[in-house]
Amino acid sequence: MENCGVLMLAVVCQGGLGENTFYVDYRTEDGSANAGSDYDYTEGTLVFKPGETRKEIKIGIIDDDIFEEDEHFFVRLLNLRIGDAEGMFESDEVGATPKARLVEPLVATVTILDDDHAGIFTFGERTARVSESVGTMEVTVVRNSGARGTVILPYHTEAGSAKGGEDYEDVQGELEFTNDQTTQTLQVRIIDDEEYEKHENFFIVLEEPRWLKRGISALLLNQEGGEGQMSAEEEEARRIAEMGKPILGEHSRLEVVIEESYEFKSTVDKLIKKTNLALVIGTHSWREQFVEAVTVSAGDGDEDEEGREEHPPSCSDYFMHFLTVFWKVLFACVPPTEYWNGWACFFVSISAIGILTAIIGDLASHFGCTVGLRDTVTAVVFVALGTSIPDTFASKVAAVQDQHADASVGNVTGSNAVNVFLGIGVAWSVAAIYWNIKGDSFRVDPGSLAFSVTLFTIFAFICMAVLLFRRRPSIGGELGGPRVPRILTTLLFFGLWFLYILFSSLEAYCHISGF
Repeated sequence: MENCGVLMLAVVCQGGLGENTFYVDYRTEDGSANAGSDYDYTEGTLVFKPGETRKEIKIGIIDDDIFEEDEHFFVRLLNLRIGDAEGMFESDEVGATPKARLVEPLVATVTILDDDHAGIFTFGERTARVSESVGTMEVTVVRNSGARGTVILPYHTEAGSAKGGEDYEDVQGELEFTNDQTTQTLQVRIIDDEEYEKHENFFIVLEEPRWLKRGISALLLNQEGGEGQMSAEEEEARRIAEMGKPILGEHSRLEVVIEESYEFKSTVDKLIKKTNLALVIGTHSWREQFVEAVTVSAGDGDEDEEGREEHPPSCSDYFMHFLTVFWKVLFACVPPTEYWNGWACFFVSISAIGILTAIIGDLASHFGCTVGLRDTVTAVVFVALGTSIPDTFASKVAAVQDQHADASVGNVTGSNAVNVFLGIGVAWSVAAIYWNIKGDSFRVDPGSLAFSVTLFTIFAFICMAVLLFRRRPSIGGELGGPRVPRILTTLLFFGLWFLYILFSSLEAYCHISGF
């Protein structure tokens, strides 16, 4: 380094019996570095007395305030001489083996690394995460690869999903790095709006730094082309000085992610656990339920948080209402959630779902028998499709309302589990208990159940693997994302569903062999 002060260069003496004294001359030679301006010219003689194996050459390195490219000079060994114990010189006999010789490397190349760069300014990382309750966040700006001179570094904030004035206070200012100062901090105030599950971002951007130049560098950079003609040496010096100007580093744009206050989230979670949710999301009377069932309501639209305005139902709202009004009125008969702390609603609802599942199962069997389809084909095509379509819409709503895809996957998985439990588990359990009381056993022919379940499990693992693969920011997440991955994933899932129906149907009609 240019500021090392003194360079110590080692010269070694290897081998020999340690009986002679050796004299070796040395001197420095210019390369791209020049003696007097970059280093001190040095010459002399090293004396290795008997038994000595190491000597050092001391060379002064000159430190200046001018940015320069890395330079080098040479140190050469020459004129080896041999002496006796008294220091008298002797020469080797003709034809005799020499007692000492110089071997490569005889020339050492010394490279001087310049430390006069004004610095590279950057954030320590690309992303920072803060809680919205932090108050004022402090961000450190690092100056590396040189710290010469005083530098002014402007900065400002830019909005992302977080908005200035709402989620944080816009900041615009300057940091001043004095000579040899390597770090500075800036502050941004985060506004705590107590938002649950908050996940928003904004950016802090460093602008081009300004160098308050000093010394010879300032003179070189301030020279105007009109004031006389600069020589080639002056032009080169000016070019090198330009290279020493401060610049921005790799992370000159910091993404700040504002997350929810963990204290606020914990408090809300505790309140939800202790609150009777029936009072929040439930109904209070049968009259209220029937009024809601027969009233055409507008679908969920995009509404502002403040001053929500009601808009009249659309044609599609009327169509869906008349299509589902029977089921709305039917399930309006379920007791309100206020009765028995919601237990009446729970038991009546689960019973109604079970009865409805049984009826739909029988209707599907009659339909399959009428058109000549086997029960297994009817089950995987019509019954499963009919029960899965509502789950699909519910999962879509869960995906839109939740920040992550986990809620939608959990919803459709849980719904299908309940369908299987109510459609098969409860029915078979009741039948098994009934026939056991009668002293008989209830037996079910498995048929193609093993093949169907195994095939479904394999395809389910493929689907989960695809979701895990898509759980990367570059792809856009499990659901949605860029157009091409979204379409490919959709086609894959529809293809798996079609293959499941195809193979199950072929196995049911004995075109392929099951397990």
